[in-house]
Amino acid sequence: MTPIKLSELHRILVIRLSSLGDILLTTPLIRTIKNQFPVIKIDFLVRTEYADALKLNPHLNKLYLFSKEDDKNSSLLSELKQNNYDLIIDLQNSLRSRKVTNHLSTRVLRFDKKSFDKFLLVQFKINRLKSSPQIPVRYASVIPDLILDENGLELITDKEPDSRIDDKKINIGLCPGARHFTKRWPAEYYIELGNKLSENNFRILLFGGKSDRLLCKKINEAIPGSIDLSNNDELLQTAADMKLCSLVVCNDSGLMHVATTTSAKVITIFGSSVREFGFTPYRSNNIILENKSLNCRPCSHIGKDHCPKKHFKCMLEIKPDLVFKTAIEFLEK
Repeated sequence: MTPIKLSELHRILVIRLSSLGDILLTTPLIRTIKNQFPVIKIDFLVRTEYADALKLNPHLNKLYLFSKEDDKNSSLLSELKQNNYDLIIDLQNSLRSRKVTNHLSTRVLRFDKKSFDKFLLVQFKINRLKSSPQIPVRYASVIPDLILDENGLELITDKEPDSRIDDKKINIGLCPGARHFTKRWPAEYYIELGNKLSENNFRILLFGGKSDRLLCKKINEAIPGSIDLSNNDELLQTAADMKLCSLVVCNDSGLMHVATTTSAKVITIFGSSVREFGFTPYRSNNIILENKSLNCRPCSHIGKDHCPKKHFKCMLEIKPDLVFKTAIEFLEK
């Protein structure tokens, strides 16, 4: 097959339909291509509910919104076909994205998800991912010889921060939510940590989306003086508010990646997650806390709704005192 020469291309389509973190992790690739080859028009296909992650991205020519209901995408596919793309970069590499690329009949470069290596690591603890780079670098490796720039993830917002936030205080963000149980540090631990920080004159800001509202409300009520900034998945408002944080403490979640788009320091608590999957904070000042003494990690490559061993030591043994001490030392650096 003829090698790809980006310098000869005029219009490309990038496909990453979901989820929030995965989409934000594409932004170094988008920026690098556009900066190195300004003539290329980059279109992006994303699921409707994640559009805000790229809505204001200055490197994109056009953002196309994909519906989960296939019967609503016929006119979209017709428009994409009329664009006559020179290349499609499929970073989703799923049955759904393949349906799109098959319809367009254009040359496609696909992301290697390393599914078999992940299977071996989860099921048999055979680790062939030890030297595997972070996901943005793996995305870029889809295009031969493309080297990413030195910058991190991008999330552009046009919102003003919430008026309740005092930018003269040292604000610490807590993001207690995550899609899967095994990725969530316990709520009572966040409460204990938040109160310790609050007693030391830090202002606690709580972040979360629609599915985190009740969790954030519970924690907010247990930490005097904290501010609940969770919302109904208003990503651009969350990004604006998070920019006023000096430190964000979070789980391995989409909001972890949002935090890395700001100047805040980031402490991430890994439960069932492991670094080898590549979804660690990218090019940010961060610390990962994890229980390395367990031979049952990882129990899943995406997370589970329960601990298979019924002890949940991956999270329960990371105590609030440790996170508090780490946070104080990190802030002083």
